[in-house]
Amino acid sequence: MMETSDAWLLLIVSLPSNSATARMRIWRTLKTIGCGALRDGAYLLPLRPAQERQLKELAAETEREGGTAWLLNVASRSEQEYRALRELFSRGEAWSALASDLALASKALPTLAPADINRTLRKLRREYDAIATIDYFPGAESAAAQAAWMDYVHSAERLLAPGEPSASSAPIQLLDRASYQGRRWATRKRMWIDRVASAWLIRRFIDPQAEFLWLETPADCPADALGFDFDGAVFTHAGERVSFEVLLASFGLEGDPALQRLGAMVHVLDVGGGFVPEAAGFEAAMTGARHTTEDDDQLLAMMGGVLDAFYIHFSNAATAQ
Repeated sequence: MMETSDAWLLLIVSLPSNSATARMRIWRTLKTIGCGALRDGAYLLPLRPAQERQLKELAAETEREGGTAWLLNVASRSEQEYRALRELFSRGEAWSALASDLALASKALPTLAPADINRTLRKLRREYDAIATIDYFPGAESAAAQAAWMDYVHSAERLLAPGEPSASSAPIQLLDRASYQGRRWATRKRMWIDRVASAWLIRRFIDPQAEFLWLETPADCPADALGFDFDGAVFTHAGERVSFEVLLASFGLEGDPALQRLGAMVHVLDVGGGFVPEAAGFEAAMTGARHTTEDDDQLLAMMGGVLDAFYIHFSNAATAQ
C-alpha cells in the first residue's frame, strides 16, 4: 500500500532564451527549496501547503519574466512509482557530509577560542537548517545527524558556559509545592536550555511568585535561595535526569504528558543522546533570543512564551492520541 502523502506538485516552467538572469535566479530558488528535477523545466515537490505557496510564487515570477508556468497536482500511479519519486528527495549525501563536518569540528573544539566556537556554531547551524528545511521525508539518516548536531552543540556550550553540573547520585524526594511558594531561586546567568526551561517550569507550575537571581558563579548563591542547575544546587542533574526532569520528579509533575515531552526535548538538547523532532526548533529560538538580549529576565520572558507554545502543542498532541 502506498503511503498517504503520495500526491505531488509539478511545476513546469519555460523562460525566453534571452532571460539568462531570471533563469538562474529561478533555478537557484528551485534548488534552495529542494525541488526534485524530472527533466529540464519540470520540477516536483510533495503536495503540502507551504510548498504550494512557494511554487505559486515561482510560477508568478516566471510569468512576470515573460515565460510560461503550469503548476499541477499529480499523483503516483503505483507504490513503485511513488518510491522512485521519493528518491529524488533523498538527503543522505548531504547528511553524511554534515556528519563529517561535525566530526572534524568536534575534534577542533578544545583548541578554539570562544569567538571561533560561536563562528563555527553559526556556520554549522546554517548547514544543518538548510538540509533539514528540504528534508521532506526524514528518516534514520536525519535522526542520526540531529543527534550528532545536538552532541556537538552540547560540547560547544560546555566550553562557552563552564560550570555545567555533573550528575548527583542522591535520590529524588517528592516535595510539597505549598512549602515552596514565594521563594528566591538562583541559577547561573546567561541561561541556556536546561536553565531557562527550569526557570519557566518553576514560575509556571511550582512557584508562580518566584524571584530569580542570576549568578556570576555558583559560589554567589545566597544561603536562603533555592539553587538549580549547578553543582551543589538544591535541584540539579541526578542520575540520567537533567535539572528540568529533576524538578518534574521532585514536585510530582511527571504525570503531565506535555511536561514529559518537554522534558525529553530539554534532555536531548542539554546532554544529547536521543532524537526529539521539535528540539531543533526550540534550540534555534533559544539561540536567537540569546543574541537578542543579555538580560536573563528578558530572556526568560521571551522564551517563556515559546515554552508556553510548546506546552500547548504537546498537550494537544497527547489529547489527540
